[in-house]
Amino acid sequence: MSKPFQSLGLAEPIERAVAELGYSSMTPIQEQAIPVVLAGRDIMGAAQTGTGKTAAFALPLLQRLLKHENASTSPARHPVRALVLLPTRELADQVAQAVKAYAKYTQLRSTVVFGGIDMKPQTAELKKGVEVLVATPGRLLDHIEAKSAVLNQVEYVVLDEADRMLDIGFLPDLQRILSFLPKQRTTLLFSATFSPEIRRLASSYLQDPVTVEVARPNATASTVEQHFYSVTDDDKRRAVRQIIRDRGLKQAFVFVNSKLGCARLARSLERDGLNTTALHGDKSQDERLKALDAFKKGEVDLLVATDVAARGLDIKDVPAVFNFDIPFNAEDYVHRIGRTGRAGAAGLAVSFVGGSNDARLVAEIEKLIKTKIEIEPMEFEEDRPRIREQGRFNEGHRMYEQAPRGPRPDASVPSGGSDAAPRAPRMHRPAPAPRDPFFDQPYEAPSTDAAPAWEAAAASQPKSRTSANIKPKRAVAALFKSG
Repeated sequence: MSKPFQSLGLAEPIERAVAELGYSSMTPIQEQAIPVVLAGRDIMGAAQTGTGKTAAFALPLLQRLLKHENASTSPARHPVRALVLLPTRELADQVAQAVKAYAKYTQLRSTVVFGGIDMKPQTAELKKGVEVLVATPGRLLDHIEAKSAVLNQVEYVVLDEADRMLDIGFLPDLQRILSFLPKQRTTLLFSATFSPEIRRLASSYLQDPVTVEVARPNATASTVEQHFYSVTDDDKRRAVRQIIRDRGLKQAFVFVNSKLGCARLARSLERDGLNTTALHGDKSQDERLKALDAFKKGEVDLLVATDVAARGLDIKDVPAVFNFDIPFNAEDYVHRIGRTGRAGAAGLAVSFVGGSNDARLVAEIEKLIKTKIEIEPMEFEEDRPRIREQGRFNEGHRMYEQAPRGPRPDASVPSGGSDAAPRAPRMHRPAPAPRDPFFDQPYEAPSTDAAPAWEAAAASQPKSRTSANIKPKRAVAALFKSG
C-alpha cells in the first residue's frame, strides 16, 4: 500500500501545491527516494520511465531550500542554490514547469535555460536571481562563460536522465560544469537505466550514495501491452492506419530513426487523412514547443518523432506508441514505450519488424528486457478471405467480386437444379494492343552487293590533300602595299 504525501511532513505551501495538482499517494520511486533526499544524502535513483522521478527530487529539494526563501528584490539574496541538468530542451522545459508548479505558494524562484532560442531573455531572468536553475549543459556553459550564471553557492545538483546525457556526448560538458560547483554539495543522479558508464560517473562525483532501484533495470512497465508485427516497409503506414481504426485510438506517438524519415512520414500520414505533426532535431525550438503543445491539447492525433522525444516527456493519457522503425539502441525501446502507460495507466506499444536487420535489433531488445518476444504476422482487412451471402473474395486479384443477383438473359439453369450456386462472372481483360506485322518478320540481309550510299557519295567527291572540314582562305583586298 503506497503512502500518502501527507506522511512526508512537507511544508504547508508545498503540500497545498501537491494537493492542487491531484497527487494523493506516492509512487514507489517517490516513496523510497524522497526521505533519502530530505536526509541530505547523495542518491542514485533508477525507476521505469513515467513513474514520477521529477517529483522524487523536486519536492525534497524545495523543502530543504525553504530556509533560504525571502521576499527581497535584490538578486544577491537569490543565488542559485539547486541546479538541475537534463539532456534535451523539451525535458528541461517540462521539469521547469513542474518545479514552478510545486513552488507556486513559496517565494522560491526558478527558471530554465536551453539552446535554440535567444540568450537575452534568459540572461535577464538569471540577473533577477533564482534559487532553482534548470538547464541543458550546452546553454548553461554559454551563460557561465558570459558570467550571467554564477554557481559558487550551489548546494544541490541533479543529473536527470544521466545515461542519455552520456549517450549524446555530454560527458565533457558535465565535467566542466561540475568543476564550477562547490565540492561540498548534495548530488542526485536519476536515470531509467544504469549502465557501467553511469556507475563510473557516480563513483567520481557522488559521495557514499544511496542506491534506489524500484524495478529491475531496463524493465518495461507491466501496464503496457507490447506487440511486434512482421510488416514490410511498404505496408507500415497501412498497418498504422488499421491499428488506429481497430483499436479506436485518439492519439499516439510514432517513432522513427531519422530526421528525414520523420518529416516524410508525417507528410504521408497527413495525406492519409490523419492530423499529424513532426518533432525532430532540425526543427527550430519554437516549432518543437508548438508541436508538443498542440499534441498535449489534443489538437494533433499523431506525433511523429525521433528519439529526441523518447526521453522523459510526460504527456498524460497517450494510449499508444508505434515503433515505425526499430530503435538502433535497445535501451531507447524502453524509453519510447515509456511514453504510454504512465502513472499506472494502460498503454499499447506496437513495433513493426521489417527485414533481417530489424530482427537483429529485436534480438537485442529481447536480451535487454529479458523477455521472449514473439513476432506476429500482420493481417490486413482487405487481404482477409471474406465470404458473404452473395459474393466471394478473389485472392488472385485482391478484390471482392460480387456475384450476380440473378441469371443472365442467356443463362440456362444448371443441371443441379435451381439450388446450384451461380457461376461467378469472369474478370474483364482489356483487348491486346494491335501489333505491327513488320516487327514479327525475321531479319533478312540485302540481296545486292551494292556499296552503301554513303560510300558512293564519298567516292564521287574529288580527292584533295586538305581536309574537307578546313575552309579555304578568302581573298581580301590589301589596304597597304609593301614597297
